Amino acid sequence: MSGSVRLPKVVLVGFLLLAMVISFMFSPFMQKADASVSWGQEVTVVAKQYKGTPYKWGGKTPKAFDASGFTQFIFKTSAAKIQLPHSSKAQYKLGKAVKPKDLKEGDLVFFNTNGKDVSFVGIYLGKNQFIAVTVKNGVSVQSFTSKYWKDRYVGAKRVLKE
Repeated sequence: MSGSVRLPKVVLVGFLLLAMVISFMFSPFMQKADASVSWGQEVTVVAKQYKGTPYKWGGKTPKAFDASGFTQFIFKTSAAKIQLPHSSKAQYKLGKAVKPKDLKEGDLVFFNTNGKDVSFVGIYLGKNQFIAVTVKNGVSVQSFTSKYWKDRYVGAKRVLKE
């Protein structure tokens, strides 16, 4: 007589399935991701969907936008659900001022394009780029490093939750 115990096949199969489930639960595939999408990323992803949309003075729908109509629409329709006024000057009065070195994705960036005061707004994308609506290109990505925008930069505001 041998000292081994024979288990019924059903018990053996059940034990193997349980072992597989437990090992899968502790595998790297089931670990939660540490990173999550930020409010700024959410806003910029939505903004990029409208690249190529034409400019129209007073425009605030996907048919055509002006600069502040674009930012107003993006912040309202993204998960941020923030109501902005339809004026770059009024938008500049909101939020917390941000230094250029501290800019984050989704911050509003403001410019003086009329020679008087704040007259243009865009959404910061990171890496010295922002997305905005221009007369010539409609919704498009712009570079802070271009002389035109550097010379007209007024400031930035953070209206998103941190």
